[in-house]
Amino acid sequence: MGLAQRYPRRLIENACVHAMLEGVYSYGHVKTLTEQLVSEALSMLDAPPNTDSPLTQSHELIRSGTDYAELFSLGSQKSATLTSTQPETQIEATL
Repeated sequence: MGLAQRYPRRLIENACVHAMLEGVYSYGHVKTLTEQLVSEALSMLDAPPNTDSPLTQSHELIRSGTDYAELFSLGSQKSATLTSTQPETQIEATL
């Protein structure tokens, strides 16, 4: 119960799973495992970022610039059409 006040519950749960797999059910063992997990998590925060995968501009999820240009062009045309067809009072109300 005291571990939950000092450590993240996720780490305590992971430590309990490890202890059960090892067949050791003591509080001290769970506390030691929790402290090890906290130490590992903190060391990962201090580690330099992984830059093995550089940023890319070509990917199946990235559209081409012309697709975006067409989208903006259509949007501006539609906006201009809406603005020119609305009465002046409605234009002011939407602003």
